[in-house]
Amino acid sequence: MSANKSKDMNLNLKNPLIFFDLETTGINITSDRIVEISYLKIYPNGKEESKTRRINPEMPIPPQATAIHGISDEDVKDCPPFRSIAKSLAAHLKGCDLAGYNSNRFDIPMLAEEFLRAEVDIDLMKQKFVDVQTIFHKKEQRTLSAAYKFYCDKALDDAHSAEADTKATYEILKAQLDRYPDLENNIEFLSEYSAYNNNVDFAGRLIYNEKKEEVINFGKYKGRLAEEVLKADPGYYSWIIQGDFSLHTKRAFTNIKLRELKTN
Repeated sequence: MSANKSKDMNLNLKNPLIFFDLETTGINITSDRIVEISYLKIYPNGKEESKTRRINPEMPIPPQATAIHGISDEDVKDCPPFRSIAKSLAAHLKGCDLAGYNSNRFDIPMLAEEFLRAEVDIDLMKQKFVDVQTIFHKKEQRTLSAAYKFYCDKALDDAHSAEADTKATYEILKAQLDRYPDLENNIEFLSEYSAYNNNVDFAGRLIYNEKKEEVINFGKYKGRLAEEVLKADPGYYSWIIQGDFSLHTKRAFTNIKLRELKTN
């Protein structure tokens, strides 16, 4: 396969597909914040739009984070906070599927938390996600820079620049479709193939079993039906709500609790 061939591979899209990448203050979904978001929107007709925005995280950016992405407190001091752009960003995402690199485990949960903090009602769980890293790891086991070199025969000179990472991820997905005949050029297939887990919440604290029932996926109740645990141990729900869990996880448990109360 040549690197040029992948450029000719057009994605088979029903909905617009947004490749995106976040730069953040750190990797803790509950306490860290976004400092930059870049996205590349691919329309079913092949039209492309791209945008990069710096965001004031309203907290200091740790030096170790700046060392990775090069964004400092000074760089974002005059930028809007996420809550100021949340509604317009949600409008751009509406009706689109999402793609990224390690996005199912980090970027999408982080973005969901920021929307919840901003009290913008967008249910990302209704959208399809394609995680190019998962496809890569299932096939080859590498990093983003190595994936770009492997699939596209190019060096990723601006690694950890959100814009460069976003564009590289788009090129890699097209090259993956070229390389592997068993990968269908179909977002529903790619979303299922790259799914990390059958998660109820983005953090994977709850997962669906084969009956589509919510099952706890951590701690002493791992493997138990969440509805049964909430009935048997009333204090468990309070522990979740007061604990250091993501807002999306807390909302998922709350939905189960409310459903239980309605049936009683």
